[in-house]
Amino acid sequence: MCLQNHNGSVEFTFTNTSIEWRGPAPFFYVPVPDSVAQEIRSVAAMVTYGWGVIPVKVRIGQTEFTTSLFPKNGTYLVPVKVVVQKAEGLKYGGDVTLTMELTLRR
Repeated sequence: MCLQNHNGSVEFTFTNTSIEWRGPAPFFYVPVPDSVAQEIRSVAAMVTYGWGVIPVKVRIGQTEFTTSLFPKNGTYLVPVKVVVQKAEGLKYGGDVTLTMELTLRR
């Protein structure tokens, strides 16, 4: 689901299964669904600060944090740090519902 905000940002809410990439780390990732990734690609030039990495504000449950989407295999990965995992009771391999906000630059 995509919502265009009046303040020049775009919000997406989705649920996907968390994955591990490059072995155990202090975080796991939530892949962005293809439909959302396609919408992000359409505005990528207005949100990236280079190298295909896109800054986002994320909310999982009651926890808000900033991070960057990593491009990977035609989609993007949302990194979720251990502190967020613990605060929200998330488990590796479990479903994660999140809302992320991309701020469009003019």
